[in-house]
Amino acid sequence: MRILVMGAGAVGGYFGGRLAQAGVVKEVAFLVRPGRKKQLDRDGLVIESPSTGDFRSPVTALLAEEVEPGWDVVLLTCKAYDLEAAVAAIRPAVDERTAVLPLLNGLSHIDTLEAAFGKGRVLGGLAKVQATLALEGVVRHLAPFTALEFGELDGRTTERVLALEAAFARTPIKVEAVSDIRGRMWEKLTFLGALAAATVLMRANLGEIAHAPQGGAWLERLLQRNAAIAAAHGYPVRSEAMEREFLPFFRTAVPGSAGATASMLRDLEAGGRIEADHILGFLLDAARRAGLPDELHEAAYLHAKAYEARREARRFPGS
Repeated sequence: MRILVMGAGAVGGYFGGRLAQAGVVKEVAFLVRPGRKKQLDRDGLVIESPSTGDFRSPVTALLAEEVEPGWDVVLLTCKAYDLEAAVAAIRPAVDERTAVLPLLNGLSHIDTLEAAFGKGRVLGGLAKVQATLALEGVVRHLAPFTALEFGELDGRTTERVLALEAAFARTPIKVEAVSDIRGRMWEKLTFLGALAAATVLMRANLGEIAHAPQGGAWLERLLQRNAAIAAAHGYPVRSEAMEREFLPFFRTAVPGSAGATASMLRDLEAGGRIEADHILGFLLDAARRAGLPDELHEAAYLHAKAYEARREARRFPGS
């Protein structure tokens, strides 16, 4: 099996790196921009992880103009706002044998990828990982639990999905090929959308929000609203996910603590680009199509879009 990883940042670098480390597939290569290629050619791919061990190794880094057909899987790990450019970059790699596995947040990218490559080419997938790419090019893995879920969008169990599951099973990553990948993607959006909407709108971490009057109840109400949106679109959140993972995560936010934040807030506070439309805008539109109250999602989306307008106009202190 030959696997091309689009990107070698926090997500692509970690998942692709662990797959390369396992040495169970014929080839793993990374499709990157010139600056990242220079780092990888000079230093190799470097992962630092106190929980799963460090890894440093030379890797194959390709530029867009170097990509040719012949890949079994393209692992797509870009941000949503880079999707159009990513589609153009991976197009030369995709032929009749290729499966495209996106690990983007949200769901709207599926339609874009199916329009570009055909429904038979695109898998559904999601990643659960806390990692960041340092300025020096090191992938820093921040928390022990890391998981990967994927499957055919039509619910079938296919040889390509089972082969990919078997390859990742040799890594420290918890991997699962599932028949209801759309439902799992809605579940992640339920959780992530609440975390992003809350921390971006309030410009605070979960502990700081919980410290505010009725903050904890507000967080839970936002999470339950997302679950109602998912259910209205035919994908109810499994009780085991809601009761054992999502609600405990929000309920254990310690008032005033340095609690969790969404990566969207970290990007926003750094003055970077954010996935406002792909996550917050998608949930707002889904709430309206389902006829559900939308005031929480509208406020979060407007906040994010106002930030984008201010960023584009360079009206930040020190800009």
